[in-house]
Amino acid sequence: MQDLAFSQITERLNTFNLPHFDLIVGIAEGGLVPASLLAFKLGTELSIIKINFRDEKNTPIYEQPLILGDIKEIRNKKILIVDDVSVTGKTLEKAKQAFVGNDIQTFTLKGKADYVLFPEISDCVNWPWRYNV
Repeated sequence: MQDLAFSQITERLNTFNLPHFDLIVGIAEGGLVPASLLAFKLGTELSIIKINFRDEKNTPIYEQPLILGDIKEIRNKKILIVDDVSVTGKTLEKAKQAFVGNDIQTFTLKGKADYVLFPEISDCVNWPWRYNV
């Protein structure tokens, strides 16, 4: 497991160039902090969507990701969907389906997405906001 300091993440975010988005959508739980940081950096509205697919040990607990809760209808916006990690891309794809009718791109800290903050990392990461005392 690789440790990443909060300062390493924010330094990389500060130099990462992204286009304008009308809305940042964070996938809870893992995408909550990265989406919040991006919304602050870009001065963009933030929304959260709860999608459940894997347990704390990263093992799939469902055949397909499930959206938990209601999604308000949004149309004709440029949306950036954010998660911490994308292994198979299934969670991001499920989120994209929830926002059909919009221009959608994806962002992860590592893994598979349109924008990846740490493309060089393939190991599991100990994120600084995870409870690990």
